[in-house]
Amino acid sequence: MCGILALLGCSDDSQAKRVRVLELSRRLKHRGPDWSGLYQFGDCYLAHQRLAIIDPASGDQPLFNEDKTVVVTVNGEIYNHEELRKKLVNHKFRTGSDCDVIAHLYEEYGEDFVDMLDGIFSFVLLDTRDNSFIVARDAIGVTSLYIGWGLDGSVWISSELKGLNDDCEHFESFPPGHLYSSKSGGFRRWYNPPWFSEDIPSVPYDPLVLRRAFENAVIKRLMTDVPFGVLLSGGLDSSLVASITARYLAGTKAAKQWGAQLHSFCVGLEGSPDLKAGKEVADYLGTVHHEFHFTVQDGIDAIEDVIYHIETYDVTTIRASTPMFLMSRKIKSLGVKMVISGEGSDEIFGGYLYFHKAPNKEEFHRETCRKIKALHQYDCLRANKATSAWGLEARVPFLDKEFINVAMSIDPEAKMIRRDEGRIEKWVLRRAFDDEKHPYLPKHILYRQKEQFSDGVGYSWIDGLKAHAARHVTDKMMVNASNIFPHNTPTTKEAYYYRMIFERFFPQNSARLTVPGGASVACSTAKAVEWDAAWKNNLDPSGRAALGVHLSAYDAETPLSNKPSKVIDSIPRMMEIPGVAIQS
Repeated sequence: MCGILALLGCSDDSQAKRVRVLELSRRLKHRGPDWSGLYQFGDCYLAHQRLAIIDPASGDQPLFNEDKTVVVTVNGEIYNHEELRKKLVNHKFRTGSDCDVIAHLYEEYGEDFVDMLDGIFSFVLLDTRDNSFIVARDAIGVTSLYIGWGLDGSVWISSELKGLNDDCEHFESFPPGHLYSSKSGGFRRWYNPPWFSEDIPSVPYDPLVLRRAFENAVIKRLMTDVPFGVLLSGGLDSSLVASITARYLAGTKAAKQWGAQLHSFCVGLEGSPDLKAGKEVADYLGTVHHEFHFTVQDGIDAIEDVIYHIETYDVTTIRASTPMFLMSRKIKSLGVKMVISGEGSDEIFGGYLYFHKAPNKEEFHRETCRKIKALHQYDCLRANKATSAWGLEARVPFLDKEFINVAMSIDPEAKMIRRDEGRIEKWVLRRAFDDEKHPYLPKHILYRQKEQFSDGVGYSWIDGLKAHAARHVTDKMMVNASNIFPHNTPTTKEAYYYRMIFERFFPQNSARLTVPGGASVACSTAKAVEWDAAWKNNLDPSGRAALGVHLSAYDAETPLSNKPSKVIDSIPRMMEIPGVAIQS
């Protein structure tokens, strides 16, 4: 992922302002270590820190149209850029960059071209002919983006908070699927899929349609001019991504450049569930597998760096970001610049364990809609920033626009978890890839229980974090928590500990407002907590907080700060499918 920063309409074209923009842009250099660019037109500045994935030789930014009257700085990948170029036959392109189409599309279609882009992106486009500009962010918010306003009437845009938090009177997360136009002076939503209304769909489930849609989503993300690999935890989502990539890699341009043998990467504590499952899947697929170990202390030592880069105090996100942050550094050291990952599946298919308690298909579907709409604040933020902290790009095929449309049009009755019928979480996805003649995965991997990333790397990771926080946050501090942090008041010592670090880096009120809050159990929204009365007293984002569901669930009588209990007979079994790996 690249880093973009723009200062627009600041009424100051002095050298001092240019120096300040350069200084702020350098705060994003970790995102794009390959090249830096800055364009100035009057009192507008567009800066770019490039991570070169497509056309490394000539795709430096900012990008221009033919006569350089339209200027663009972009972070992202446009997977259908070759198709779009064919529609722009009267235009001449300066580079082979996939993002080069944006300026020309604007010339041809005006502000209404954004929905034509198939990919992930954040961009600022400046039209020097009338000094107007537009800013847009991809449909789900896979790329990170923030907007701020200065007292002088300026508008600031940055890929990360740290690029604008010190210079804006107010700033906020740029909403996914939206466009900001200087001509209208406000936002409008360009992404308007059928599922956004949360109306209940009724298309019958067809496993082959779902399979083809996801295969297409993975295949289009094999577009690269640099070495790449897949993140492989051994869970369903990452294993399917790896399986499809391995199956279709041969014959692609990437295979011709870098070889047809896929590289896979996994991280975990010694003996963790993910390491064991990841290696098994890698052996089955024949990937070149790289296994990275970390200790609880390694993770704790990295917490401050993680919070600085991820820019959140959300407990779940920090727990999961830390091992991903450590792994990304190792991956980059091997010369890899892009990885394909499995984020988004649990939101689309109701894969989190609390979905077992969904009272009906209507509530199930509405919760998946709420989860997808919030992804930019959680898993997308983690995947984007934990990798880009080391100049690595993460691509997420489950969040492909076309695939989401297919998956979210399915009658949610098919997604409902019916243990008495052998239908576990994400059954429709598992069934779609359960191919007896040409298997994608071993059966017990295909039907492995959901593990949240922060759990799967090793259960002692979360327990170690809680113990560490307890040594730094006293009971007296917790008593006064609501006075110190009136907004999103931390309710646990772990949350308080993260909040202290975040506030040190980002002390502005606008910064704390960018982080979501509210009650949650096993990554649920606050609304879904209402599904089970027992959850109200067990609010923890770990999957093990889903009492009566997770096979290594916390005992209802055991405080969350203690070690998790063993499974007891009174807790219903999660699965009754032979051969499924059970972690106790």
